[in-house]
Amino acid sequence: MNEPQSRTLYLRLRKRMPLPPGGTVRLGEAARLLAGGDLERRLGAVEIYHHHPDDGNRVVIDMLHIVKAISEAEPGLNVEYFGEPQVLVMVDGKPVRANRLVLIFAWLLLFFGAGLAIMNFHADVSMNQVHIRITELITGEKKEHPFWFQVPYSLGIGLGMIVFFNHLFRKRLNEEPNPLEVELYLYQENVNAYVIADEMRKLKGAYRQRDDPDA
Repeated sequence: MNEPQSRTLYLRLRKRMPLPPGGTVRLGEAARLLAGGDLERRLGAVEIYHHHPDDGNRVVIDMLHIVKAISEAEPGLNVEYFGEPQVLVMVDGKPVRANRLVLIFAWLLLFFGAGLAIMNFHADVSMNQVHIRITELITGEKKEHPFWFQVPYSLGIGLGMIVFFNHLFRKRLNEEPNPLEVELYLYQENVNAYVIADEMRKLKGAYRQRDDPDA
């Protein structure tokens, strides 16, 4: 005896997904699905969006649009969703190869910029005088260039940066995210939220103009 298939679909939309120009988004690509029997496979192939050049390179697919597509494909199906009610589709063309000259220029700019920032900070707080005073307190002798103290201090700055950013070249010291990765994550989340809000505002404006052309 065959067991009755579940008539409830559980889904969680992805926050962001890439799409080539002219591509098609299917439900299984935009969301994680959980349904019984063969229902999940059929719904995963449901087309929910096809890109047109006039749509631009940022498209927001709303949950109501997805529920409508699911209802047309499987009438009477209950839909339960978790997470965000929109998915942001970023339309990307061919990947751009990194320019080595630009990379080298950016690396040199950051390297010397960081060095100048550290030197300017040390000059502002009279770090050289502090080192001279510390070595005088330790050894009882005043030296204008206490290299035995300044060299380990300089090496300690580099070691501290490695520990702070949790990276040595491409090797990660541990699984904990570093502050830069956290800031980049928060920045990307804020960008996604702004883009979704902006696209939804434009969409509402288009609906108002369609419903009331004289407005």
